[in-house]
Amino acid sequence: MDPGISAGTIALLVVALGAGGLVTGLLAGLFGIGGGAILVPVLNELWSVLGVDPAIRMHLAVGTSLAIIIPTSLKSFSAHRARGAVDLGLLRRLAIPVVLGVATGSFVASISPSVVLKWVWAVFASVMAVKMLWGQDGWRLGDDIPKSWLVELYAYFVGLISTLLSIGGGAYITTLMTLYGRSIHQAVATASGFGPLIAIPGALGFIVAGWNVPGLPPLSLGYVNLIGAAVIIPASVYAAPWGARIAHGIPRRKLEIWFGCFLAAIAIKYLVELLG
Repeated sequence: MDPGISAGTIALLVVALGAGGLVTGLLAGLFGIGGGAILVPVLNELWSVLGVDPAIRMHLAVGTSLAIIIPTSLKSFSAHRARGAVDLGLLRRLAIPVVLGVATGSFVASISPSVVLKWVWAVFASVMAVKMLWGQDGWRLGDDIPKSWLVELYAYFVGLISTLLSIGGGAYITTLMTLYGRSIHQAVATASGFGPLIAIPGALGFIVAGWNVPGLPPLSLGYVNLIGAAVIIPASVYAAPWGARIAHGIPRRKLEIWFGCFLAAIAIKYLVELLG
């Protein structure tokens, strides 16, 4: 840790973390996502300013982000469920494969090349953005989600990749459901329920993976830093119900466009990093 950091710098970082928490909670409620796409870059910058070893910054950012997603996603899911919009049957059906994917993702997180993961996210986010922005009602794989093992395999992939990238998996679930004729509102609401299934075992996995690793900031449990979590969690939990209320008050097509723009922005971000 860098002993020369000023109080002003610390205060600015706290404000930035609080703002990031508000945006994370809003997006969690609005789109049923975890918000790791925002949190990981913010946390990574925090560790950089604090002088944390570059070799562990990304792991620390991802692990802390997963811990932050836990209460945010629970609050978002509660808000959507109260409106009766969640498909609990689909949530129960895919819970086990998602958790198995999370376990795998936690295991391989420390050895996976980040460039490969970024390409995977950039490609999938681009495809999903195109579907949301320009897709027509005819863009469907079927009239309802099939009783096929391929759906469970897809859920396993969602858990795996979401853990490695520290995202709630909502974007993948939302796209699956809309391709099978579900409304964007039900898709977003149901996707919010997968956040805790990914974040809880994912955070535990990063705690174990980072246990006794040297150079961690104070008050860290493995790759989960309690200080970063303590600043962001209250703001994100506070803002999550706002997003849920906004989502259910927006016309279906407009919500799809907003969601598509969000996905496109994330895809562009990763492409710039990969090609820059």
